[in-house]
Amino acid sequence: MALTDIKLKNAKPKDKPYKLYDEKGLYIIITPKGSKWWRLDYSFDGKRKTISLGTYPSVSIKEARDKRDEMKKLVKEGIDPKTKKKKADEHFFKDIALEWFEIKKQTWAKGHAETVLGRINKYINPFFGSRKITEITAPDIFNVLHSIRNKGHAELAKRIKQVMSMIFRYAIVKGIATVDPAASLGRDILPGKKVNHYPTLTDEKQIGALMRAIDGYETLITRYALKLLALTFVRPGELRHIEWNEIDLEERVWKIPAEKMKMKKEHLVPLSEQAVNVLKALEPFTKNHSRYVFPSSRDKNRPISDMTLNAALRRMGYNTTEDITSHGFRAMARTVLHEKLNYPPDVIELQLAHAVPDRLGEAYNRTKFFEERKKMMQDWADYLDKVKTLI
Repeated sequence: MALTDIKLKNAKPKDKPYKLYDEKGLYIIITPKGSKWWRLDYSFDGKRKTISLGTYPSVSIKEARDKRDEMKKLVKEGIDPKTKKKKADEHFFKDIALEWFEIKKQTWAKGHAETVLGRINKYINPFFGSRKITEITAPDIFNVLHSIRNKGHAELAKRIKQVMSMIFRYAIVKGIATVDPAASLGRDILPGKKVNHYPTLTDEKQIGALMRAIDGYETLITRYALKLLALTFVRPGELRHIEWNEIDLEERVWKIPAEKMKMKKEHLVPLSEQAVNVLKALEPFTKNHSRYVFPSSRDKNRPISDMTLNAALRRMGYNTTEDITSHGFRAMARTVLHEKLNYPPDVIELQLAHAVPDRLGEAYNRTKFFEERKKMMQDWADYLDKVKTLI
């Protein structure tokens, strides 16, 4: 039976890799980590061979079938798809970008990988994906980036330029391209805005007003996501990807796996009584339907998007470039915990999952100051409750 998007989206990882078959030798391998790799089996010179066709959903079912048909056509023409050498001018940007991404994502946190792939699919491939990589010029890239920057997204334009440059450098190493046109766009040609810290709030009454606004937000999943973000002050990407199996409500701790952390180290987040109550309130709504605590309303197998939290803050009347952003909860907690609740910087920085070298040179210890951190997280939650009463 031919594969469908629903079947692929619902395919769960198992202890060992397993296959789901499509048609005409095409199938997909589901790895224990959840990756979904397209494969094609074919015969050439009496030998059975296998070739990779990319990963799902980056390569859709239709695209995989189209590639299968192209490979089958080559076999009929007496050409082995696996050993066929493409000329440089036959390589399309989207294919090189995907190949580069599949290699690089192995070294990235899941949230960062999703961000990069999103930028490729939304801002790069629509303009360059179907073009031959050797035909893309510096003016072509500049026009796209300049348009993004003129819409008020200077930092995004800078990030997209960096991604494109890395893809071109990969193509050069592969012998597919000879120049990196993105490198021609120096900092003076595409200047970014002045670098500022994430905007945040530190005034007690303003923090109280923010917490009251969150309590009144209309969308339940987003409301609880903002509540837990305020209570735990983790990075927004870490919050979005929180899964139920990472939470121990009895021990009142959230264990974030190393692969989800910026430092690639497991991180412990002590849960205050208020944070536990948020998670218990969410259980009836999401625990039996998704592995994610905050699943997307469109696809329960994916978390809420990286735009959800900031969009909610804007709907509540906050300017995310001047007042507070979802990342700004971290700066808010750091400032208040040190200046008003009198916690030492080392304890705060460890809870923020920042590197804090000790006298022995150890950069990070997930259990260091854990008892102090548990008390600090409860004091922080009580502080947020207190300032909600200030008018």
